[in-house]
Amino acid sequence: QVQLVESGGGLVQAGGSLRLSCAASGRTISSYVMGWFRQAPGKEREFVARIVWIGGSTYYADSVKGRFTISRDSAKNTMYLRMNSLKPEDTAVYYCATSVLLTTAPKGFNNWGQGTQVTVSS
Repeated sequence: QVQLVESGGGLVQAGGSLRLSCAASGRTISSYVMGWFRQAPGKEREFVARIVWIGGSTYYADSVKGRFTISRDSAKNTMYLRMNSLKPEDTAVYYCATSVLLTTAPKGFNNWGQGTQVTVSS
């Protein structure tokens, strides 16, 4: 089992930036795909970005492409999400998760962190 802990959320004005971190512990995560998801009040959890731990290939939701960057530091077992040009519609609880599948579906991810709140004011 992999334990995931997110951090870095907060309140930021529109146009600002934040960097989220997801620290992994427990089982090795080198065989995993790791992803970021978000969930706004009253909405379903949605895919944001994913990264394949070995090789580092990435994939983004259209809504964040060009503004968000996913990365990982293998030495620290930590994944990041750099969020630039933030918009009020980016406001949500952001979660990191792991999968053994190359998928964007939340049901395809089995280990989840507790989430970190990101609020973007207009």
